Amino acid sequence: SQEDKQIVSDLMRRWSSCMRFAYKRLLEGYNRNTLKRDLQGTFNLNSRYVDDAIMKARGVLESSRQLDNNPKKVIFGGRDLFGKLQKRHINGKEYQKLKTKWQERRKGNLYSRGDKSKKGNLNTRIEVKENGTFLRINVGERKYVYTKIQAGYKKNKRREELLQEIRESNIPYSVELKLKNGNIYAYFAIEEEYPKIKITKDKGVIAIDTNAYPDNISWAETDEKGNLISYGSIPMPELASGNKDKKEYFRWQYAHEIVNIAKEKGKAIVIEGLEIKDKGKRGDFSGRKSRRIRHNFSYKSLLSKIKTLAKREEIEVIEVNPSYTSIIGMLKYSPQYMITKDVAAAYVIARRGLGLQEKIPDNYIKFLNALTVEELEELKEYVKKTVRNKHLKKKHIREIDKAIKFLQSLESKPGRVLRPLDGTSFSTYDFWRVLKAAVVTPLSPEKVPRDFSALRELLIQGKWGDP
Repeated sequence: SQEDKQIVSDLMRRWSSCMRFAYKRLLEGYNRNTLKRDLQGTFNLNSRYVDDAIMKARGVLESSRQLDNNPKKVIFGGRDLFGKLQKRHINGKEYQKLKTKWQERRKGNLYSRGDKSKKGNLNTRIEVKENGTFLRINVGERKYVYTKIQAGYKKNKRREELLQEIRESNIPYSVELKLKNGNIYAYFAIEEEYPKIKITKDKGVIAIDTNAYPDNISWAETDEKGNLISYGSIPMPELASGNKDKKEYFRWQYAHEIVNIAKEKGKAIVIEGLEIKDKGKRGDFSGRKSRRIRHNFSYKSLLSKIKTLAKREEIEVIEVNPSYTSIIGMLKYSPQYMITKDVAAAYVIARRGLGLQEKIPDNYIKFLNALTVEELEELKEYVKKTVRNKHLKKKHIREIDKAIKFLQSLESKPGRVLRPLDGTSFSTYDFWRVLKAAVVTPLSPEKVPRDFSALRELLIQGKWGDP
């Protein structure tokens, strides 16, 4: 009825306000428990609705940070629509139409997460009756609104049967209500139950390194002891351009390709536990170009698909700390096996997934012991004269300055002698960083090279010319 629709619309308005309010408080540093206690009375919502609003607000906040956007400038309802409303030349019916659309997006939302212990969903539950399938919506004060579910624009019996099966199986399902053109639409999402893992790291792993540029997945296969068996690369040109649906389709295709490799070889998959925002720390570029490439790449979405497909195929997925995987790969394994730095990074990820630690090779230790602050100062002057890109120049100089500071701190200690340390220690990461500044920068100051064969003599024979 129209009265029930008004009651649900009011609930959606209060929930949307609660979510926006929670977002602002999260920006100010409030924690979940404090918000959950305070917001129930403010917006007249039960604790579960409030908890879901906080969860959604946190998701918006994390997404904004991952995309390198300013969280304080988030506009609920859509920035594009809001921008159009600010244009003075739009008025009359067109203005009112845009305003209504923006307000519906801003105020017409409700989300209710699934819960297996609550027959699938407590606040918004599917109910099957003789005269059809209904959604029971908790509107507060132990009152419920029952609305008949129309499966799409046309009555689709198969969709309705699917909803009935979800209801009878007690599978947890989330429900999201959205107001569009004056109508309320319900979106259902079920929580998938995965089979027991059968393919583990007992026989080795397949690890992937996903690079922002060029668009490709590099993978490396190891045995159970961490020895390199095979490797490869999968180009992904379709992710560099195109619409959202096209890129989403190809992300699934590439995820299938990786999982199929692991399935055929009977090995677990190792990936980086990495957020999008961290990708710039490992990529070859910085600044606006890096951000644009990372956003097109949809790194987190691709990893999520690989994890989902692997679980469906009973394959273990191991997530590891991504710190310095590219640097260690390019310095240690790229010249040793004559492989690209991307494949080398995948190999480091694979070994880390097996619990193995990386030690700095002896000849690198000898090089570090002989390296002086004066040589790094000369390298810095070389960069100032050679590198044209001012942002890249600043980056190189900053890295060299950190290396100089680190060497100076070592010289202040009696008997400066470096020894191989485990790759997980903080001090060892400092040594890898100094190595990168001292040997990679002079090789190609304008761009990180793909070929590191020039380091082979230093790594194996200990020979290295002046920077």
